[in-house]
Amino acid sequence: MKCGYVALIGRPNVGKSTLMNHMLGQKISITSRKPQTTRHRILGINTTEQGQVIYMDTPGMHQDEKKALNRYLNKTADTTLLGVDVVVWLIDGLSFHEYDEVIFKKLERAGLPVILVVNKVDKVKDKDAVLAFFDEARKRFPFQQMIPVSALKAINLDKLEQAIMELLPEGGLIYPEDQITDRPERFLAAEIIREKLTRRLGDELPYAITVEIERYEEQPGITKIYAIIWVERDSQKNIVIGKQGELLKKVGTDARADIEKLIGQKVYLQLWTKVKKGWSNNERSLQSLGFSDT
Repeated sequence: MKCGYVALIGRPNVGKSTLMNHMLGQKISITSRKPQTTRHRILGINTTEQGQVIYMDTPGMHQDEKKALNRYLNKTADTTLLGVDVVVWLIDGLSFHEYDEVIFKKLERAGLPVILVVNKVDKVKDKDAVLAFFDEARKRFPFQQMIPVSALKAINLDKLEQAIMELLPEGGLIYPEDQITDRPERFLAAEIIREKLTRRLGDELPYAITVEIERYEEQPGITKIYAIIWVERDSQKNIVIGKQGELLKKVGTDARADIEKLIGQKVYLQLWTKVKKGWSNNERSLQSLGFSDT
């Protein structure tokens, strides 16, 4: 049996969460086209006959550290490299970007086996260009393997899974066979609500928005969830609520459907939108809102 931890790293919005969800065959991490959708380190556990792969989905590594939230995201991504067995570095094009130089240095210091994964390969028409890029990448870093994939369309994910398994150490299972994440349903419910907000609001989405579960009550036949959507300004509150409350109602409907699918029973979901000025740049506020898994 093989068993170990795999860090999924890369810049924001390269498809790390989508990749993990497809590797698991189940949605654990929320996804959207908005950069920095992932804000917490989330484990996704995949147990097969060969062994157990424990994926660690991380916030995207980025340069901006102006706010406390940005610093938290970078620290969470960096500390994921501690104690893992394999690193999967996702990029979504056939070139390295400016901030990738920082990632190269972090990987050199970590001294871990690294698999380079080029995501969204289904959009690349010239396959020879992929091989040419791999030749260049091989000169930059001693990657164990380089694999082109499409996380969304599940292209080459079997090859990636096999490459990961080959690099993992031998050992018994760390988690029970039927466990798929380390996060409680309460946390996953908050993430689902935030995902629906992200998708409904699109470009209007305030960056400083988060969701807190105030109460989570499991009752026979129904789970009652009371959640607060925190923003930083009154104008942002109006955007989230929408005209005559329509947008918030749609978010609630979307989220309730996914939460019911997740927990397998009927859900009553109540949403409020409140203002907490400057929460994204206040260390104490971040901790009170659950940003503490560094």
